[in-house]
Amino acid sequence: MRFVTADEIRSVLSFPVLVDALESAHRRAPMPVQDGFLGDESALYFVRHAADPGRHFASKLITSFPRNLAAGALPAVQAVVVLFDGSDGRPLATLDGTEITYWRTAADSALGARHLARHDASTLLVVGAGEMSTRLVQAHRAVRPSLRRVLVWNRTAARAHKVAATLADEDVAAEAVDDLPAAVRAADVVTTCTRSHEPLVHGVDLAPGTHLDLVGGYTPNTREADDDAARRARIFVDRRESAFHGVGDILQPIANGAITEADVLGDLHDLVAGRHGRRAPEEITLFKNAGGGHLDLMTAAFVHERLCR
Repeated sequence: MRFVTADEIRSVLSFPVLVDALESAHRRAPMPVQDGFLGDESALYFVRHAADPGRHFASKLITSFPRNLAAGALPAVQAVVVLFDGSDGRPLATLDGTEITYWRTAADSALGARHLARHDASTLLVVGAGEMSTRLVQAHRAVRPSLRRVLVWNRTAARAHKVAATLADEDVAAEAVDDLPAAVRAADVVTTCTRSHEPLVHGVDLAPGTHLDLVGGYTPNTREADDDAARRARIFVDRRESAFHGVGDILQPIANGAITEADVLGDLHDLVAGRHGRRAPEEITLFKNAGGGHLDLMTAAFVHERLCR
């Protein structure tokens, strides 16, 4: 068994190849997953398991300490992934789970956008300037190269300016913005990655044809878009079971009567199979990136395969 470092993961991945790999994996039957949680939002330890019978098993062990962000030395979320052979049970590798999380989270959103964002989308708004922000830009631009303009908003404006400068150094036409509602109105794709407990994106500001990608909310109490956004959009999720398990951006509008469970039209398996997708240029689409151990397994197995060729 080997330990796979973040540098090794980066050496074999790009968003085009990983999005393609996730799409291919979603053509197979859905994987069984199981999660376990200890602690609360201030200091959380959780484990995500997934099985791809006959191929691989994997578990990701994760810590979430939001207060790390204030110190700046460590990311809020850190993890390791353990990958096993699904035919004989051998442990194959332990991988840097923090790096796996960055890649699979952004690729998950990009796969949703591949099937839901307009092909002529030109302006991307990133809400939140944390570790995921630049990766989400790279991933969305990998599936929609038409996204030539990038807007960045963050509660702390200095962080938005820092992310915009980083993107500019990568030859992306990026700018920090202060007026979030105006930025939402100007965007063709909106991606959010925050820990907000109050909606940041409001449905009244979504222009016809917008694709809304919600990444950050991961508990019943976290919320990035309001009831009106859910009400106006055709709603999709990465995995139905994950979305209904404990995600505020799905559960809260259902509890408030804005939508019903039936308004969640499908997940990535449905999108990849062609059972759903964007129907018209003017419709608003919403994709909730809820994550799950199956995505960690898919990504870890793909990295291991490429390293062991």
